[in-house]
Amino acid sequence: MKIVIAHEGGVLTAHRDTRTWKAHTSLEQSSPECLVAHDRHRDVLFCGTFESGVWKSENGGHWFQVGTETVTGSVTSLAAGRRANSNGYSPLFAGTEPSALYRSDDGGASWRRCDGLTDLPSASSWSFPPRPSTHHVKWIEEDPSRPEILFLAIEAGALVVTPDGGNTWTDRVAGGPRDTHTLRMHAGAPGRIYAAAGDGYFESADSGRSWSRPREGLSHHYCWSIAVDVADPDFRLMSAASGPGSAHNAGRAESFIYRRTGQSTWHMAMEGLPEPAGTLRSVITAHPQTSGVYYLANNHGVFETRNGAESWKWLDIPWPHPAGENAYPRVDDLLILPDSP
Repeated sequence: MKIVIAHEGGVLTAHRDTRTWKAHTSLEQSSPECLVAHDRHRDVLFCGTFESGVWKSENGGHWFQVGTETVTGSVTSLAAGRRANSNGYSPLFAGTEPSALYRSDDGGASWRRCDGLTDLPSASSWSFPPRPSTHHVKWIEEDPSRPEILFLAIEAGALVVTPDGGNTWTDRVAGGPRDTHTLRMHAGAPGRIYAAAGDGYFESADSGRSWSRPREGLSHHYCWSIAVDVADPDFRLMSAASGPGSAHNAGRAESFIYRRTGQSTWHMAMEGLPEPAGTLRSVITAHPQTSGVYYLANNHGVFETRNGAESWKWLDIPWPHPAGENAYPRVDDLLILPDSP
């Protein structure tokens, strides 16, 4: 298994050699923001950066830039489609700041801009508080049941949808999230959307036409990252904080992990994790093949659970460039790549 982490100091790639984790860091000067695996079998990865566009790595090799003449702005989100075209490529999508969506249908060799996104009526109200004169595409999620449908989270202001892969757009709906950080969908629950947002946790059962806000037991409502079990769409695992200051500011950091099954209440799932005080918001992902197995990364390192977050274990992965007193940098994205496709 390979773990790939985008953090403020670069992209860390780790793999286990017998009993020992080996790791190296690349793209140190590029401000990595997001990662996506385009072809897990051939280990084709893409990284979006805030400073230098989209980068590609093939077969675990070196990184090289793609789309340099087409993709403009800082790349803040990436997604890979599930359905291949006649040439054997599934579509790739890149979201940027300022908000725009780009699409590649040839493995990243060329890109085109999907027009119309900022023509939506709500676009005049979009704004990212730390940089109020701009906004960005924070997340892109493909509907696993209907791959032509994409949901885009605009930070901050809207959750919008394109029903045809970026040709036309539908604006946000009343009652939906306005500050989504992570979106998930699940092939086992068609039409269900899970949204971890700065304005709380939201869930839709009808492809985003209406939303509910199951909050019982959730004491912290600035929600950041959410994972859903590969075999059980009713199991959610989420990171949360009381607000953006405690989520992102190292001097005031305090964050938590919650889990929820079915219609039950939220419960904290912190056994084996560091104390909330001093912990920046975690990025969480589910193992893509094994039920009950999850990984999270934060400024204390990488943690694994193999029992549905009943308990966590720290992974002894070496970080080449420690970051100050917390030893680890802020984490922005996390990929788990199994050995077999």
